[in-house]
Order: sequence, then C-alpha cells, then structure tokens
Amino acid sequence: MLDIACGKGRHALAAAELGADVVAIDGDRDRIDAGHIRAAQRGLTIKWECADLTTLPLPEKTFDIVMAFNYLDRSRMEDFKQALKPGGHLIYETFLEGQGEFGWGPNSPGHLLKMGELISLVVPFKVLFAREVLEALDSRSAALASVVATRRE
Repeated sequence: MLDIACGKGRHALAAAELGADVVAIDGDRDRIDAGHIRAAQRGLTIKWECADLTTLPLPEKTFDIVMAFNYLDRSRMEDFKQALKPGGHLIYETFLEGQGEFGWGPNSPGHLLKMGELISLVVPFKVLFAREVLEALDSRSAALASVVATRRE
C-alpha cells in the first residue's frame, strides 16, 4: 500500500495496524520523522520516505492500494494510477474550490478541485464510491471530494 503525502502518517499507521505493508511518502522531513516515531511506539513497520512528490518516480503496477488525502497534483495523477496493480484500488480525498470560504486549508486553484473533477481524473478506472460534500472536519467545515476507484486492467 502506498500513502502519498502521508504527513505524520495518520492513514499509514491505521493501515499498518490492520496488517498492511505500507510505504509512506511525504516531502516534509519533520512529518516523516514524527510518523516514524509514532509507528515505533506502536510496534509497526512502515517504510517512510522523505521525497519531492512532484518528481519522485513511482514503480508501475506495484501496489494494491494507493491513497492520498488533502493533496492534489493533477500532473502526477496518471503516475499514481499506474502505481496500482490490476485490480488495485485508488483512495483519494482532497479539497474542493469552496474550501477557501472556510478560512483554512489550501486557497490556490492549483490545489483545489472543481466540482466533478476528481471523477474525471480517475478515468478509466471503475468508480466504486464518489462524493462531494461540505462536512465538519476536526470541528471545522470542509469542502471535500472523495473517490474509491479500481484499476481494471
């Protein structure tokens, strides 16, 4: 399983606790170090990697699951999808354009999805679940798009 832009590893840690072999990548050394400490405290083995997500080569057809939360790089979406084995699942959630109205999170158009855009970014995968919502997130409001999609080939 690959966790892209893992931050301090919240999702990587949860997956490892469920028995997944996890590779967690982020561009922030302090966050990677914090995740590594948390994993060690819980007795979990995760491969932590600090790397530039905009240029890091990803192996093709390697992972059963690729996940990313609160991160958007449209130019790398094909690479993220290609990292999945046939039958593998892409789990992706990030902010919609309306997020700027809440005064927190990204505000650059390059980091915000348009309505309906996330589904178009996962083509030709089979979409198993998709949503676009306004919801409470950590006691704040958030505008989010989520998708779970399967690589068919």
